[in-house]
Amino acid sequence: MVKVFLSTDFSDDRLKFAAQIGVDGVSGAPTPNPADDGYYTLESLKQWKSKVESYGLELMCIRLVPWSWTYKWMLGLEGRDEQIENYKKTIRNVGEAGLDFLIYNMHALRIYRTSNQAPERGGARSTSFDINLARNMPLMEHPNSGVDISLIPEAERRPVTDEQMWDNLRYFLEAVVPVAEESGVRLGLHPDDPPVPEIAGVARIMRSADAFQKFVDLVPSDNSGVVFCQGCFTEMGCDIPAEIRRFGEQGKLFSVDFRNIKGTLDNFQETFPETGNADMAAAMQAYHEVGFDGWMTPDHAIQLDGDTDWGHRYWAYAVGHIRGLDQALNATR
Repeated sequence: MVKVFLSTDFSDDRLKFAAQIGVDGVSGAPTPNPADDGYYTLESLKQWKSKVESYGLELMCIRLVPWSWTYKWMLGLEGRDEQIENYKKTIRNVGEAGLDFLIYNMHALRIYRTSNQAPERGGARSTSFDINLARNMPLMEHPNSGVDISLIPEAERRPVTDEQMWDNLRYFLEAVVPVAEESGVRLGLHPDDPPVPEIAGVARIMRSADAFQKFVDLVPSDNSGVVFCQGCFTEMGCDIPAEIRRFGEQGKLFSVDFRNIKGTLDNFQETFPETGNADMAAAMQAYHEVGFDGWMTPDHAIQLDGDTDWGHRYWAYAVGHIRGLDQALNATR
């Protein structure tokens, strides 16, 4: 049986809902407390963990730390060593708090979609991406980036190539992986989303299955692995079951974002899980074949009429979809 989680803040309403629909845990990128100056303190992590557990749930991981704590090492800017030292503090505190998983990514601008109004069945709405709306953007700028570009001085705004981004990733991994090993914390790398070559002058290197194999081999460790976002790998045009087997057989599937898309890399949108490009039943079968029994989330809510901004109605539907597929395959063993 896979373990199902939702990504959320740690509000009482959402935690209670998550417990009621039967998920096993939650992940989150908590808003830092005043004492969290560039890293999450042990006290903050213990506080959040205790609150989550009070609802009978597990805090499965910290899913991204604030962008302002990471952009310098992602982009290779002055001050990256200080940010990496702070990241090490977060890793150590995550381990000491009794957690064992931390998710990060390498898309420094955190640009995800160009619209949230793509039509879905029955009048539902979803997010979409159109490369034509993301071409020729000002350097390191995009209206949907969700980050404070003003933190990057004008003098440091320059194009960043694939080679430079790979160097930045290696530099980061060589520094933090030993700390993760000592702390008993797994570091999971999420794909660039969307996995296009570049946006606003910044290369997006985690854009193919082969790139993830290169990453796995870059600084080999049992504590470094893949957040297998099916949506992103589908955007890449991958054979999803084949890639599940590829990384699953290496023990590198640390968690799964079990979502679907339709369209092509340059023009796609989110879909209900059973209506997109990927065969979700075949994907679940592949997870079973490689013995994956870890954490899985539906991720990226479709906007249903009458739903909340977070997507309570959609999450109930999507969690049920995961549970149904997983239980059906378990019954055939």
